[in-house]
Amino acid sequence: MIRSMTGYGAAKGMAAGLSVTVELKSVNNRYLDVSVKLPRGLLSAEDALKAAVGRHTTRGKVDMFVTVDAAESDDMEVRVNEPLLRGYIDALRSAGEMGVCRLPEVLSVARREVDAEELAAGLVEIAERALTEYDAMREREGARLREDVLARIAYIGELTGAVEARAPETVAEYRARLEQKLREVLADRTVDEARILTECAIFADRVAVDEETVRLRSHLDQLTALVNGESPVGRKMDFLIQELNRESNTIGSKRQSADIARVVVDLKSEIEKIREQIQNVE
Repeated sequence: MIRSMTGYGAAKGMAAGLSVTVELKSVNNRYLDVSVKLPRGLLSAEDALKAAVGRHTTRGKVDMFVTVDAAESDDMEVRVNEPLLRGYIDALRSAGEMGVCRLPEVLSVARREVDAEELAAGLVEIAERALTEYDAMREREGARLREDVLARIAYIGELTGAVEARAPETVAEYRARLEQKLREVLADRTVDEARILTECAIFADRVAVDEETVRLRSHLDQLTALVNGESPVGRKMDFLIQELNRESNTIGSKRQSADIARVVVDLKSEIEKIREQIQNVE
């Protein structure tokens, strides 16, 4: 199934005591370009997160955003300055009574140290869930692209059939016109009749489009196979569209019929519409 390069996904979870939200979005791009935006304390997980994205897509401009919800995190801990506390206790005992007192700096609140590997593993697990949602969205969009492209491939096949049906008549008409003009030009000269017929046949063959329509159908078959395949095919599809354009341009340059000229215009229009669609295919 083809996938779109445009997608979005999000997931939330705990990573090493931190409440983390991972969001990612992407747009089409010729190559894979991943940007991960992390809070300063989580920068050590950047490479692991980029690698996770690389396991899910091969093309696209992907932006990932990681945020921490401090209110839901349990990375804060109360620390006791035990030497200082013991000093206070000893001093109070020496005084003989507790009295009313304050014990400054005995208790402090600080962030718990986070194990880098544990943090990276937790962030990747959350990112994988976001990437699963991201893939599902890209597959839905890819399914729509697939249906549209297949419909256009079928129509191009019909247009190719119209060219094939009209081409023999066009060649015969061109040959007849050429032969008539040659006879008019050479009416007052002695010219071998067989030579006239041979030259007309040679020139008439130059406007035949049999080879081009055969290649057109071959490219359409290959394009259909790619659309129905499983692996990323965007680059291959782009190449085939160039080849389809090449064949339709050649048919257009050879045409000697207004009917075929109109068909070629429709051919090129449909090919261009497919080209626009597959710009977003992974």
